[in-house]
Amino acid sequence: MSSSRKSLSDPGSSSIPNAHKFRFGLVVSRWHEDITGPMAQAAFDTLLQYGAMDEAINRIDVPGTFELPMGARLLNSRTKLDAIICIGCVIKGETAHNEYINQAVANGLIQFSLMSGVPAVFGVLTPNTLEQALDRAGGKHGNKGVEAALTAIQMALLKQGSRDTGTSIGFGQPNQS
Repeated sequence: MSSSRKSLSDPGSSSIPNAHKFRFGLVVSRWHEDITGPMAQAAFDTLLQYGAMDEAINRIDVPGTFELPMGARLLNSRTKLDAIICIGCVIKGETAHNEYINQAVANGLIQFSLMSGVPAVFGVLTPNTLEQALDRAGGKHGNKGVEAALTAIQMALLKQGSRDTGTSIGFGQPNQS
C-alpha cells in the first residue's frame, strides 16, 4: 500500500510487549528541531504508553543527525540500556550531502549496535522536501517517532530473550550460562 494513503505509525494488530522492565535511550538531533522535536516527543509518549517508566528513559541531544552514532555511544557509556532510539532528519538539498550523511549514520548505528549489543533504532527521516518531513513528524503519514519507539520495545524484548535463553543474535557464539 502506498504511504500516501495511510498513517505508517499505526501498529495495527501486531502485539507490542509491555516495556515496563526496559531502559531506553533517546538521542535527538537538534538540526531541524521543528521535525525532530515532535518525533522525539512521540517516541517518549509511545514508550510511556506501552509501560516504560519515565525514569527509565534517558535522553541526550546532539547537534545534527551525523552525530547520532556518537551520541548513542556516549549515552550507552553512562547507563545500562536495552535499546536506543536515534531521531534525526536529513532533507535532500541541491547536492548529494544527504546521501553521504544518511549512509554514514546508518553504518555508524549498525556498527554501534553490533559492537555494543544494544539495538540502535534508525529513527531518521530522509525526505526530499520539508513538506514530506512534516508529513512524517506528526502529519498525514503519522509520526516516525512512534514507529521508532515500537521498534525499540520489540528489539529490547529480543535482546532480553537472547540473554534469557542463551542464544545469540548476530555474530558470535551463544552464551554458555
